[in-house]
Amino acid sequence: MVSEAAVPTGGKIRESGMPREEVWSSFFDVEETLNRMQVNSRVVDAADFACGYGTFTIPTARRITGIVYAVDIDPKMTQTVESRALALGVVNVRSIIRDLMREGSGLKDESVDYVMLFNILHSEQPQILVREAFRVLKPRGIVGIIHWIRDSRTPRGPPLELRPTIEQCVEWCLESGFPRASATSIELKPYHFGLIMRK
Repeated sequence: MVSEAAVPTGGKIRESGMPREEVWSSFFDVEETLNRMQVNSRVVDAADFACGYGTFTIPTARRITGIVYAVDIDPKMTQTVESRALALGVVNVRSIIRDLMREGSGLKDESVDYVMLFNILHSEQPQILVREAFRVLKPRGIVGIIHWIRDSRTPRGPPLELRPTIEQCVEWCLESGFPRASATSIELKPYHFGLIMRK
């Protein structure tokens, strides 16, 4: 799910201008975005860090053969995702209430094939999230990063000065152990960029 929880206190991600769910969902063609971000049947288990409304969690669960771990600090978000999954008959979503910035995801080392860092790297310490993604990914696992571009014409999103560039995201991944050669940029016009890096 695209993970822009508007979170002003504690270990939550900084305020990002998260709109109502129906508005938020209109910014994405979810299925096409997942296609471009290589979320497909080759993925067994995945984790959605700061899952928010579950915009991407449930569609991902329908594509993969294992579990999607929906991680968020906000119990309302995890409850929403869990309830919606059950209502839709999607049985492979597991919600985790967790302060990612302070506690990590709670997942085991090298336990998932894909980690979604979708619109959350405007946090005060984004490297914490990238390092956690690296820790929980299996060898050859993928971190997928999506974020708002730095353009004042975007309809929502965090302040421009908080939005990372794709180059910054690559550097954070390199610092965490991802090899440079694995970096692949993804076209997600008009409002976002995508980045994939493989462990």
